[in-house]
Amino acid sequence: MAQNVAKQSSTGVMNYPGQAFKRGLIYAALIFGALVVFIPFAWTLSTALKSPDEVFAFPPQWIPDPIVWGNFVEAVSTRPFGRWFLNTLFVVGVSTFGTILSASIVAFAFARLRWPGRNVLFLILLATMMLPTQVTLIPTFILFRELGWLNTFLPLIVPSFFARNAFYVFLLRQFYMTIPLDLDEAARIDGANHFQVYFYIIMPMSKPALAVAAIMFAQFKWKEFLAPLIYLNNTDMYTVSLGLRTFIGETWGTEWHLMMAANIIFMIPLILIFFFAQKYFIQGVVITGVKG
Repeated sequence: MAQNVAKQSSTGVMNYPGQAFKRGLIYAALIFGALVVFIPFAWTLSTALKSPDEVFAFPPQWIPDPIVWGNFVEAVSTRPFGRWFLNTLFVVGVSTFGTILSASIVAFAFARLRWPGRNVLFLILLATMMLPTQVTLIPTFILFRELGWLNTFLPLIVPSFFARNAFYVFLLRQFYMTIPLDLDEAARIDGANHFQVYFYIIMPMSKPALAVAAIMFAQFKWKEFLAPLIYLNNTDMYTVSLGLRTFIGETWGTEWHLMMAANIIFMIPLILIFFFAQKYFIQGVVITGVKG
């Protein structure tokens, strides 16, 4: 019996000590990576609980003494963060809806319909992902200025209704191509048109992909800084990411303890989204790798 176990171990089939060692290395690497990722968050939390004098103390103190819980109240009470939070919710909600609606329609056309030049146009669409945002920044600003959209939410919302982000079109197209075409043909035999096939067949079967795209875009939009900085000048119209910049003073320096406290507060929605929708983040990795 011992000889059989030894023989099987030599072939690697039942090499339990080797498998345990390999699993231990994997866990150690994952724990180390988690600690590396957690260190910035831990320092942010530590700074949020410090007094102004302790922020730049040397050597650095990871555990504040005393712990100043009032920083969180002061951070949100000295600025109109309630208004900025509602502005952010409005921009994120409307733009996410527009992105998912437009990207899903365009992806449906590329994945389920047959028309001349489809593949060439799709390659051109993908090529726009290689174009840096800074290249089109000035022309886009001039366009919105001529339209009279400066200092409004329109530049942050309207482009999302035109499938501006090619990544989400690509993501949804890859998922649509995994759905059998027989379903479309059966629906058309029953008299369904393109819109009915899209709305009654493709959309219900694509809920995981739509959820992934919505979560990824909402996460990006929540922390977007450059576009609000360029197009919003009125303080009452600031988003949260732009409002955090108000802690950087031109005369008295940066109020780091208050900025970090506000960061922690407005990081909570993203943490909750990831906690309750982490399976969709995992599906996003799978969907983006689907061969189309």
